[in-house]
Amino acid sequence: MGRSTLRRVALVMGVLNVTPDSFSDGGHHPTVDAAVAHGLAMAEQGADWVDVGGESTRPGAAPVAEAEELRRVVPVVERLAGAGVRVSVDTRKPGVARAAAAAGAGMLNDVSASLHEVAAELGLAWVAMHAQGDPRTMQDDPHYDDVVAEVRDHLLACAERGRAAGVTEVWIDPGIGFGKTLEHNLALLAHLPELVAAGHPVLLGASRKWFLGRLLADSDRVGAPVPVDDRLEGSLATATWAFACGVQMVRVHDVRAIGHAASVVAGEIEGVAA
Repeated sequence: MGRSTLRRVALVMGVLNVTPDSFSDGGHHPTVDAAVAHGLAMAEQGADWVDVGGESTRPGAAPVAEAEELRRVVPVVERLAGAGVRVSVDTRKPGVARAAAAAGAGMLNDVSASLHEVAAELGLAWVAMHAQGDPRTMQDDPHYDDVVAEVRDHLLACAERGRAAGVTEVWIDPGIGFGKTLEHNLALLAHLPELVAAGHPVLLGASRKWFLGRLLADSDRVGAPVPVDDRLEGSLATATWAFACGVQMVRVHDVRAIGHAASVVAGEIEGVAA
């Protein structure tokens, strides 16, 4: 498979939602063949991981039965892994994690930050993400006394639990947009260097999220948030900031563009070092 060979400052994870209701690509890949084709395309564009999810965790989303999530996810994971793609599974369910691992997934992207024992059992890399509340209600009235300190401390405690359980590769994710206001998201982005300095590799998922739509609307002096498919500038800006802060992986929809941005940043860093 002809993947990008450009040097990059961080890894790029491509988003592949096999759901009807995810906020950006929900319903875009209604069949296994369509989902696999998109996953292969992202790998060709330079995705280091393709993150397959069968349950939307956008604000207001309802939970999905395990049988349905398995039906959506496992065939896609199996075919992508069989084609040599490094696959992550985005799930909160132990049963789905186990089935995805058996199908070839190598990473567990865990919005609930609770499946460390499952990741250890299966030998998977584990991403512990911070979220305040359940997807159905998390954006109703999120509150923190100190969002940066509370998110950092929570993630470090999760990482310690993961290490104690036997997970050998633990990632932490501040959970942009998961039980956070615009101001909370911006504070977490501003303090990314502190999270990176905590010692665990950091994954950031800010691609196309609603707060970028709001910021771009303010920039364009329009009332409504900019639509999801018109947020590339915001996604590029946050990813580039993440690279500059030392974030080790970004989870994105626009793989080619973000990968090229990572290459540019890597070249700039090398130029300064030289």
